[in-house]
Amino acid sequence: MDTAALSAPMLQYLEHVRVQKRLAPRTHTLYTLDLQRLSAMAAEAQTEVLQLGPQHIRRFVAQMHAAGRSGRGIALILSGWRGFFTWAGREGLVERNPVQDVRAPKSPKPLPKALSVDDAVRFAETSQAQGDPWVQARDSAMVELLYGSGLRVGELVGLDTAASVQALGWIDRDAAEAHVLGKGSKRRVVPVGKAALVALQAWLAVRDQVAPCDAALFIGVRGARLSAASVWQRLRERSLVAGMTTPVHPHMLRHSFASHVLQSSQDLRAVQELLGHASITTTQVYTRLDFQHLAQVYDQAHPRARKKD
Repeated sequence: MDTAALSAPMLQYLEHVRVQKRLAPRTHTLYTLDLQRLSAMAAEAQTEVLQLGPQHIRRFVAQMHAAGRSGRGIALILSGWRGFFTWAGREGLVERNPVQDVRAPKSPKPLPKALSVDDAVRFAETSQAQGDPWVQARDSAMVELLYGSGLRVGELVGLDTAASVQALGWIDRDAAEAHVLGKGSKRRVVPVGKAALVALQAWLAVRDQVAPCDAALFIGVRGARLSAASVWQRLRERSLVAGMTTPVHPHMLRHSFASHVLQSSQDLRAVQELLGHASITTTQVYTRLDFQHLAQVYDQAHPRARKKD
């Protein structure tokens, strides 16, 4: 890589991190690119690199952001610059680190992916004609709980067949409730719908064919408690059978649950409680999903929204 444009301190720093940090070649290349970018921007500002101040760095950040670079990408570049100036400070080349208090713009959080109501129902009702009935019964019960009760995959695999002192979670079929241990070791109780109860009854009727003494509600073919990774894989395979355009994963079903409940009820607080979110701001992302759905309906149905041919 051509480093002719780099100053002597920059070259010294790159040699320092190569030797001291034992960087992989790819990482060392990224460090070099960061410094080349800094050198070029300083030249455009007609300022020596070691004379740059926070105002220059903020201007560089604004320029990169305006050019379309993501907040995450800018944060990585700033991290590289910050490391250089920290070293330069130890070497007595600068009095202060101009990057120290500069932060990258926040990247907008992507909307969680959710299935349409029709796709969610189709996915839940999918079955393999040639599949193992035991596996199908188990998978159907898992899907109904993930979509019908909005459980996290960790909460799902932590369920036991019955309540006990050791149980992380269980299903009270008489009360139609799921007792789960969520994030932060917080317990909550969520409703279990009729479809999930029917699926659970069908699963429990055949479950003991493999491991009648195991406490876990959902087990694999060898009798051990099913892992979260196994649930992801089973849903992925079910997606292919259902002909879904994108693989379905456990959190997508949780997102679908939240989005569909909010669309029907408009009760954000209730959705927060059902999901077990500590803060309402976490749940508010679903209002964006709901608005996105409403905007699509508007675009398709309102006379003033339709484009003229």
